[in-house]
Amino acid sequence: MILTTKGRFAVMALVDIAFSSGGVPVPLVDIAKRQNIDPGYLEQIFIKLKKSGLVASFRGPGGGYVLGVEGDNIMVLDILKAVGEDVKMTRCEGKKEDLSGGCMHDKSTCSTHKLWRALEFHIENYLGNITLNDVCKGDKLIKENA
Repeated sequence: MILTTKGRFAVMALVDIAFSSGGVPVPLVDIAKRQNIDPGYLEQIFIKLKKSGLVASFRGPGGGYVLGVEGDNIMVLDILKAVGEDVKMTRCEGKKEDLSGGCMHDKSTCSTHKLWRALEFHIENYLGNITLNDVCKGDKLIKENA
């Protein structure tokens, strides 16, 4: 699985808001500076995060971004999907629920197809059960999933 900077930066930015906001809007430029992310690129990411409802924006003096949902209700997988990331290990274009074929040129399955598809399920399950607050605390990530 290749997680792009878009997905990593989205998670980093929301963790930054969760840590630093205290419910007060956080300017995008402040997040960009603290996380060493290009502000223009971060703006593009936040358009998608806002559209998904994960963040809300406020204009004017004291404006910026706040979480649109409580951190306990934001799953890491939701953040990744909001910015267009896909957990994919196989070349298959079929439904993820389908463990059968389609990854080879003749539409048959490769010899390791079920291994990679199962890994996709585990990764999605893991990311779908880790909240933004879990990432902020850090301890659940190690104890439960080490």
